[in-house]
Amino acid sequence: MIRTIDEWAGATGRIDIFAQTGPSDYRARHIRTERFIDATEFRERVEAASLVISHAGMGSIITALELGKRIVVMPRRASFGEHRNDHQLATAKRFAEQGAIMVAFTEQELIDSLDRLQSVNETERLTAQASPHLISTIRTFIEGGVTASTK
Repeated sequence: MIRTIDEWAGATGRIDIFAQTGPSDYRARHIRTERFIDATEFRERVEAASLVISHAGMGSIITALELGKRIVVMPRRASFGEHRNDHQLATAKRFAEQGAIMVAFTEQELIDSLDRLQSVNETERLTAQASPHLISTIRTFIEGGVTASTK
């Protein structure tokens, strides 16, 4: 994902992109990177961003939505050795069904999303109170995951 974003930034001349890369060995040429940033800096960077691109971790998704930011997620996949299971695929699909996020399942879909979203406006922020529909969706997802993991 980082390589794809870095190459896209180089091709489009974007110089305003920052990425937290984690333990990746990839060395970006066109974007600014840090292996890890603390929670406070992460929140500050999301607040300043016009768009968030992330794997489908709940913390990243909820932070972006809470701060009214558009988010494109690319779920990690067990079949690629990126994760131990495909829970991120399930998370991404559930949030996408709500219309809350965009999901890219391939590098080409990520590039296409970035091309479409180069000039985005902030989205509506999540309120401190979740909607009953969102709570129900999350509850169904959690209960479904618990049932599946105990079988």
